[in-house]
Amino acid sequence: MKTRIAVFVSGGGTNLQALIDAQGTVLVSGEIALVVSNNREAYALERAKKAGIPTAVVLKKECGSQAAFEEKLKQVLAENHIDIIVLAGFMTILTEAFTSAYPKRILNVHPSLIPSFCGEGFYGLRVHQTALDYGVKVTGATVHFVNEIPDGGEIIAQKAVEIQPGDTPETLQRRVMEQAEWILLPQAAEQVSAQWRKQHEEERK
Repeated sequence: MKTRIAVFVSGGGTNLQALIDAQGTVLVSGEIALVVSNNREAYALERAKKAGIPTAVVLKKECGSQAAFEEKLKQVLAENHIDIIVLAGFMTILTEAFTSAYPKRILNVHPSLIPSFCGEGFYGLRVHQTALDYGVKVTGATVHFVNEIPDGGEIIAQKAVEIQPGDTPETLQRRVMEQAEWILLPQAAEQVSAQWRKQHEEERK
């Protein structure tokens, strides 16, 4: 039995595409069983449909509150028998009421070497702009477990990316994606999927 993965998305879904492309090569212990978006217009939903992966859209404004939104997410995950969750450009901070229900079962990729340039408000180009403003010579990406503190969970994997002279936030964002995020995220998803599967095989014995 493969570990069943739900990928949470809000936008274009480039990290989702990296996970889809890694299935059967890097990602072998788990399979993407569901893609969930909080944005009906997210191009990531098209990527999922092209790959034949079921999708669900859950909108906070339709649920009425963060608590109701998170309960709806839990319901969708339960209906689809999801084991682990990967946040791939999911632009909503999840509260402890949600994250504590899935301890060490939610992964996120962040486009810096945590603890640098992370935490609340650090997403998208702002992360890369801040790295350039500081003049750091090396940045990168981090995959970590998700808890109630934004970017505060245990680190699973990191990969460094050198900053080049003349970099803009846009060129740096692209290089961090290509050289770090798209490599690390499938590897980390495989690692956690394999651990989950092993744990459950042992429990069944």
